[in-house]
Amino acid sequence: MTKLTNLVLLIDDEPKIRRFLRAGFELHGGFSVQEAEGAAEGLRAVTFNSPDLIILDLALPDRRGSEVLETIRSWSDVPIIVLSVESNEEEKVNLLRAGADDYVVKPFGMA
Repeated sequence: MTKLTNLVLLIDDEPKIRRFLRAGFELHGGFSVQEAEGAAEGLRAVTFNSPDLIILDLALPDRRGSEVLETIRSWSDVPIIVLSVESNEEEKVNLLRAGADDYVVKPFGMA
């Protein structure tokens, strides 16, 4: 059986960010979107739903996003885009070395 749409998993505790990203992916990209408010919920979703892309916030209420990244990378090569309000270049480099595919600084535009 083939998938009709690609699944994007949004792991972010900010409802406004999730709504904004969901609208962009669903309306303009034809993706289906699953949301997770924290690390534990996000890791469960990755395990059971095999997303095609993960958008991962670094500041989660129950665990650092960098730890979530390392956990996922220990068993999956799904593309991961990290979101953060931090624009520290050293942190960006460390996260890219740890396996992030890209790093986007908040605020950002959908284009």
